[in-house]
Amino acid sequence: MEYPLILALDIGTSSTRTALFDSGARRLEGTTRQLSCRLHTTPEGGAELEPQELLDSVKTCLEGTLQARRSQSQLRDRPLIGVSMSCFWHSLIGCDANGRPLTRVLTWADSRCREDAADLRTRYSEREVHAATGCMLRSSFWPAKLAWLRRTQGRLFGRVKRWMSPAEWLQLQIAGDAHCALGMATGTGLFDPVRLDWHQGLLEESRLEPAQLPPLTDAPLEIGNTRFSELRGVPWYPGIGDGAASNLGSGATRPGYAAINVGTSAALRVMREGRDARAPFGLFCYRVDAERYLVGGALSNAGNLRAWCLKNLQLGDPEALEEAMAARPGPVEGLNVLPFWSAERAPYWQEDERGVVQGISLHTSALDLLQAITEATYQRLALIAEMVLQTEKDKNPPRFIVSGGIQRSASALQRLADALGHPVYPNDDPEASIRGAAIFALEKLGLPVEPLPLPKAVKNRARWSKAYADARVRQTELERRLRVE
Repeated sequence: MEYPLILALDIGTSSTRTALFDSGARRLEGTTRQLSCRLHTTPEGGAELEPQELLDSVKTCLEGTLQARRSQSQLRDRPLIGVSMSCFWHSLIGCDANGRPLTRVLTWADSRCREDAADLRTRYSEREVHAATGCMLRSSFWPAKLAWLRRTQGRLFGRVKRWMSPAEWLQLQIAGDAHCALGMATGTGLFDPVRLDWHQGLLEESRLEPAQLPPLTDAPLEIGNTRFSELRGVPWYPGIGDGAASNLGSGATRPGYAAINVGTSAALRVMREGRDARAPFGLFCYRVDAERYLVGGALSNAGNLRAWCLKNLQLGDPEALEEAMAARPGPVEGLNVLPFWSAERAPYWQEDERGVVQGISLHTSALDLLQAITEATYQRLALIAEMVLQTEKDKNPPRFIVSGGIQRSASALQRLADALGHPVYPNDDPEASIRGAAIFALEKLGLPVEPLPLPKAVKNRARWSKAYADARVRQTELERRLRVE
């Protein structure tokens, strides 16, 4: 038999991509297709995607990747043995009984339900909910989003017959049916990662019946009648969260390794094995599958802040900007930034706080602001790293494998290493989540993949690590003072 292929999809809030992988999880040249997505935002904190726009972009990318297979003689006769998907966590869409969308996709970044999350925290112990679900009672997760929809659009809420994440909805639209993977349900805030089932009390609080949710399973479904003839009869594995896929794709699956992804948002995660899935309060605990889980923290503000700076500060040519940033080691003197343009998540979850730039003066330049805002995000990752390290049995610092858009900037990788106070290892495949989706399917097919070799380290510089540690104290103190006030 010819060497088989996996078709992988990676659905993000800013873009969609598809590609073919071989049985060693190597991406095949010329098969990647990518399209940007438009996030609809509002001053009140809305952050939604239009379902049809998302579906159209996925279909266009799929057609492009499949056309690449048809056009390459060395690929067209190789069998497709699975379709797999990585998709952003914590987001939902309400549909009628036939799967037609009645709502937009409410993404993880939609924070209009902050008041509803605060109300839930007056009626439930957040520590108990976190211990039971691995998730906080905050705006990122389904309980608050569903409460907001009931409060603000009660009639619409009552019409919804099926609730699902974008991963299941896309699978339903293209394959004709949908399953909910454990590695997707875990990000809803309605799932018990120890019992591997929905949390009945939170379902009742959210006015949901299990029948309104897709079946919980990591098993694939066979693609039925679809416009993509090559996919008929191919098993489609349910989509897993992009964070879980990123750890798989970067090789951060073993003790002594941690994955950092810095894209639109950012996160730091370690993977562990076992059923007793727990995390310290403030960090998340998400399932990958029945055997593995993640502990870590996520930030709402990362590459989206860089995009905001580039748009609004008129910083000029990207190559010149990279050169200028590389010539500015260490923290910006006099500036202290809380990078909360979007509602903040780990480690403190102060959703009502907003971005702060302390110390700005007439002497402050646009480049100063870009640097200080960028550094502030890396300082938040360093705080999460410190919390995660306290939970590890091996007290030696892990090898931090880095993926995402940050890899396009050597100066950014160096600055991250300096802020962490540890070396970082840029992943050989910067798009770890789509590779991780392929690996998830290969594992379930009984074709385990060897981790990538550890790449060359970007070493931290002791002098600047000390300076960033001092600056982190000032950032934490500013946040504490504002919280008290």
